[in-house]
Amino acid sequence: MFESGRVLENVNVAYVTSGTPKYDDEGNIINVLIYSPTLQGQYSFFSNYLDLVEIEGFNEDDYFVISISSLGNPDSCSPSTTNLRHNFPEYTFKDRINFKKQFLAEKFGNIKKIFGIIGEGVGGYETFTWACEYPDDMEFIIVLNGASKVSGYSYVIAKCIEGIIEASDNFYSDIYDASLSKAVVTISRLIFLGHFSEKVLENLSFDELDVFMEDYIDDSLSMDIYDFKFRNDCILKYDLKDKMSDIKAKSLIIGIEGYLFINVETQITPLADKIKDSKILIFHPKTENYYEDDEDYSEIISCINSFLDTIKKV
Repeated sequence: MFESGRVLENVNVAYVTSGTPKYDDEGNIINVLIYSPTLQGQYSFFSNYLDLVEIEGFNEDDYFVISISSLGNPDSCSPSTTNLRHNFPEYTFKDRINFKKQFLAEKFGNIKKIFGIIGEGVGGYETFTWACEYPDDMEFIIVLNGASKVSGYSYVIAKCIEGIIEASDNFYSDIYDASLSKAVVTISRLIFLGHFSEKVLENLSFDELDVFMEDYIDDSLSMDIYDFKFRNDCILKYDLKDKMSDIKAKSLIIGIEGYLFINVETQITPLADKIKDSKILIFHPKTENYYEDDEDYSEIISCINSFLDTIKKV
């Protein structure tokens, strides 16, 4: 059931697992790690450069990793896959968490408590929401480039996306018109901005930026404007600034300097005072594009390992 009261029955839920489950004497799985990735894996810091099995603390023998495609994502229950399109229920980040909680209860009924949750970007918004709304559900969280509310920059981008969608005359049509696909391309160009630092935008040539942008847009062409719309509405409503002190889980929060969607000084560093048991790391990329293969991520890996060393293994 959504917070609005609407209910969808028999929906699809996409998920993948890795690692090996461990059980207590009562048969409950005790080493579950929930992974909430970014919207696009190609630009995912964790997925591309922090291969979980290569980090000592994320050894597959230690964790049973479950990655669940969120409510609203096109490979799971979404406006496009349900064919409800503009009639899909409006949802919040709490709805997205409840969606995952219900799935875990139905698919893995023997999970008494989640050991940890790791999230990045919008996946970090989910992680914070879960830890705020259900603070006893997990032992620890690790969040990369997540904040307690959308930044002014993110808000303006989201409002621009909202305007593009509202200007699409065929949004409420029964036929998916070609003009809607063109709107998706324009929306993708806006979202692309947030995946690079100010340094990249200043130092790359226009030709290089065009290549990056077109690659990003190509990856977005499979997205549906209705999925964009409802996810964008969800992001616009995201605000946990008055709830962060409810988090009980041990927390590691990592920010990347120069990431346009998140201002580390105003949105990440202050979380140290709001979350009781937390550690903050601000990463300063040495390369112009922190998705480059020659970037040195040893500082982040060392910080994650040190953090996990403080948590009692199961």
